[in-house]
Amino acid sequence: MKNIRNKKIIILLTLILTLTTVVGCENSNKIEDNKESKTKIENSAYPLEIEDQFNNKVKIEKEPKRIVSLAPSHTEILYSLGLGDKIVGVTSFCDYPEEAKEKDKIGDFEGVNIEKIIELEPDLVVQYGKGNEEVNNKIKEAGIPIVSYEPESIDEVIDTINEIGKITGKEDEAKKVTEDMKSKKEEVLNKVKNVEKVKVFYEIWHDPLSAAGPGSFMDELINLSGGENIAKDAKGGYSEFNEEELIERNPDVYLAAEDPEKTVESIKSRAGYDAMNAVKNNRVYLLEPNIVSRPGPRIVEALELVAKTLHPDLFK
Repeated sequence: MKNIRNKKIIILLTLILTLTTVVGCENSNKIEDNKESKTKIENSAYPLEIEDQFNNKVKIEKEPKRIVSLAPSHTEILYSLGLGDKIVGVTSFCDYPEEAKEKDKIGDFEGVNIEKIIELEPDLVVQYGKGNEEVNNKIKEAGIPIVSYEPESIDEVIDTINEIGKITGKEDEAKKVTEDMKSKKEEVLNKVKNVEKVKVFYEIWHDPLSAAGPGSFMDELINLSGGENIAKDAKGGYSEFNEEELIERNPDVYLAAEDPEKTVESIKSRAGYDAMNAVKNNRVYLLEPNIVSRPGPRIVEALELVAKTLHPDLFK
């Protein structure tokens, strides 16, 4: 009887092990099937046909694996989406994040090295603005898709990030980045919503004097931060501004980006500037240029920086 019972136990254990193995194999097969199915779904987004900000219709055959960025702000967008390892070329001005400095350089704002770009064998080039027609054509002739974006507001930056996320297969990451940006924007707006507006001038350049006018993202940042841009009726977003008109309009706050060629004292000492409230009340400020001059993910940091500068008491 004891031997029979032992045999039954052995048979039962054998059956259990056999069933476990079968079920395990089935589950393993299901997992592999699911992985394969997921891969097919992800790849089904390509080829992708998009229209960039300048109405160029571009076909992206497959998920980009080698990307060239022709602007610091676009480089920051690509890094924010987790695409740093796929960036193979940047401009000499692309210095954020720190890793961007290690990438191959393909030129600067004055021109790009087309041969270098083609040599890097990118499957996507992202440029700021319309770009140079001759350069664009040569890149296209090499079979390289090129997309163009020039956001001039926080909402346009958000749209650009989402669009680049779509092109690169990083839509979820883009959504996370842009939701965080929207949240930061609302936080700043809530702090300044009841403030008394102050008159502001933002200097783009000093010789000749140029201002951030209507349509520029700095104009928007000033307005959102509880300021009134005294150059709101300038001829364009970045245009010359008459110094006599500046002094007559008498800004309460004078802003400019940090630059080796200027200091707060050098601005204050310009002829006639001592008549302005901004100079009388020591409200001339130089701001960190990489934050306030790049329409990328850090544009909401620029918004907070401008708001803090105009209304420091609200951010203590």
